[in-house]
Amino acid sequence: MAGLYIHIPFCESRCIYCDFFSTVNSGMQYRYINSLCREYEMRRHEILPQGSSWDTIYIGGGTPSTLSIEHLRQLFTTIAKDMPQAPMEVTIECNPDDITAQYANELAQLPINRVSMGAQTFDDNRLAFLHRRHSAVQVTQAVENLKRAGFSNISVDLMYGFPNETVDDFKRDIDKVLLLDVPHISAYCLMYEEGTALYRMLQQGMVSEIDEETELAMYDALINSLAAVGFEHYEISNFARPGMRSQHNSSYWNLTPYLGIGAAAHSYDGSNIRSSNPLHLIKYIETIERGDLPVIREHLSPEERYNDYAMLRLRTSEGINLLEVERIFGALLRQYTEDTAQQFIANGQLAYNSDMQSLHLTTQGIIVSNMVMSEFMT
Repeated sequence: MAGLYIHIPFCESRCIYCDFFSTVNSGMQYRYINSLCREYEMRRHEILPQGSSWDTIYIGGGTPSTLSIEHLRQLFTTIAKDMPQAPMEVTIECNPDDITAQYANELAQLPINRVSMGAQTFDDNRLAFLHRRHSAVQVTQAVENLKRAGFSNISVDLMYGFPNETVDDFKRDIDKVLLLDVPHISAYCLMYEEGTALYRMLQQGMVSEIDEETELAMYDALINSLAAVGFEHYEISNFARPGMRSQHNSSYWNLTPYLGIGAAAHSYDGSNIRSSNPLHLIKYIETIERGDLPVIREHLSPEERYNDYAMLRLRTSEGINLLEVERIFGALLRQYTEDTAQQFIANGQLAYNSDMQSLHLTTQGIIVSNMVMSEFMT
């Protein structure tokens, strides 16, 4: 298996919480798309064996829906030779206000069959606070437009933990996202990342973080509300109807090889090499236009590979498989894993599945997942 990630860094405006690589310099789109296509031709067999096809494709950002349909068509024309005849998961991230009826219909004419959309909240005041471009009404309209265009695989992102937000406020957002009747929901607590406008506001005393008790109560409300209507909690921040997990993102958590193209994109060969492109739009474009690759490669030690494995697998409902640990990393690291797990099993933060010989976080463990994961690092 192998996945393809395509990074589109362009945004109409910058949200105050975002620390992803992005730019509002939309005038560079033409050169950037040409560079993406050229990088793809130069690197397509770096991860993908000759004669094979991609299992998943994910177009992320930034805001990929700022691209014209013509630019998207150019991308798919370039990669079409490596796409299978059978249906595969092809995802694009979109802003709700970009998804007009016309844009949804045009997306449906491309190989795209899954749309991930950042609603964040259904409170217009909080959307304005985040500097989001859309309104709550536009989220509903976007989902309706996508469904009318034939899309059934739709994911909606929520945020919680806004300054002064209450648990009841967030419960109203949960109720509203459920009314959209989409098969996948992702939810993240608002983070104050250094270097963002939101972080500067925090430092200046303009906003304050919610307390830990309220954050945990919101997360608990999320888990219980979605479980009650049949959603599977398959990863710390991700919930899906049965059979509707994000296949592409699941491949990250399972350490499946993937190629990332575009500025700031990362790649992984499934073994011991990680690579990344520069976090600089002009540098990326000019390097590709010269016929060179801007890729920085990193060789992972066995300990680094294990750390990645433990951290990523503990995020999932399946957790760490001890047989897999022994097969990949050897008997000593299996024993290390079992020994480390004992204290968390004893206090109810990890559970052991004897049939699968696996360890997974319990609900109590998810709440303190960062602490649990850190203890497994070698």
